Amino acid sequence: MNQRAPVFLRDYQPPAFQVAQLDLTIRIFPAHTQVLAKMRLEQTPGQKNRNLRLYGRGLKLLSLKREGKELQETDYEVDAEGLILKNCPLGFELETQVEIDPERNTALEGLYRSSGNYCTQCEPEGFRRITYYPDRPDVMTLITTRIEADQDIPVLLSNGNCVEKGELAEGRHFATWQDPFAKPAYLFALVAGNLVCHRDAFTTFKGKKVILEIWVEPANQGRTEHAMKSLKQAMQWDEEIYGREYDLDIYMIVAVNDFNMGAMENKGLNIFNSSCILANPATATDKEFENIQGIIAHEYFHNWTGNRVTLRDWFQLSLKEGLTIFRDQSFTQDLNSAALARIEDVKLLRAHQFPEDEGPMRHPVRPDHFI
Repeated sequence: MNQRAPVFLRDYQPPAFQVAQLDLTIRIFPAHTQVLAKMRLEQTPGQKNRNLRLYGRGLKLLSLKREGKELQETDYEVDAEGLILKNCPLGFELETQVEIDPERNTALEGLYRSSGNYCTQCEPEGFRRITYYPDRPDVMTLITTRIEADQDIPVLLSNGNCVEKGELAEGRHFATWQDPFAKPAYLFALVAGNLVCHRDAFTTFKGKKVILEIWVEPANQGRTEHAMKSLKQAMQWDEEIYGREYDLDIYMIVAVNDFNMGAMENKGLNIFNSSCILANPATATDKEFENIQGIIAHEYFHNWTGNRVTLRDWFQLSLKEGLTIFRDQSFTQDLNSAALARIEDVKLLRAHQFPEDEGPMRHPVRPDHFI
């Protein structure tokens, strides 16, 4: 079995290069997907290493260009974790083109297809399954994403605001999404498929109208009213308690049955497993309503505590998660019974955290290494 080597906190080094801009074109075809990535790279101030590490897994490299010229095999090295570009200039444009196979991606990281829908999961290191990239949290990038697909995949979503959409030849169409805020690659998201939308709006305390959208599979239509109400409550609470106004024109949630995690806070496009969103008033319990309310709030609160203010490396995971959990617990206490909410939080600690702290899985809040 292939054993991954431990990562040690003591080995941290700042990235040799930062990515100032990343333009992605993702062309979805029935049998494969092509990803064209154009990035502007600049050497990190104070760094002298002129070699650029690009991580990549399961990628078929079709083209690699620097400043428009195809690189020779002597200009880079390929290994099990990606490739290394040698002796790079201080600033340059790099263009890569790869082919991936979402239909056969059983890792459920990067871009994968399940039940006809395309979906991403990039935390912690899934983006490297989409394209070659310095896939680490301390590389913050402005990302523009153009998605192209056949018309039988009608919904094309990604991070930020939709700035353009239209028709293409041969029965295809496209949508271009632009995120005006720099983010690490683990917060990238893409969803493409046959979904239906529950649409609403929220007006911030500064008077900005934000479009709210919850996308679900057609069979789940009509079960998102409580989720939408919870989202509005979370937005208003974050304004009143922390003074945090939402910073994009649109906030989207996608809930699909086959998402491999509970929920993920991708910037402006949260992806949920349907179980964390859907509620039928005729059958759902009070506890199920409260769980949905808390999860919706948690992922929304990450917009500031985790997304805009993010982590340097994965040893800091407890910072973004701990602060956001504190915020969602406070939210639940304020909107429901504070005493009962505290009892539930303590029961969870006693049942899960305390036994771990007393057993072989115990570790400091910030460990010195992980695998």
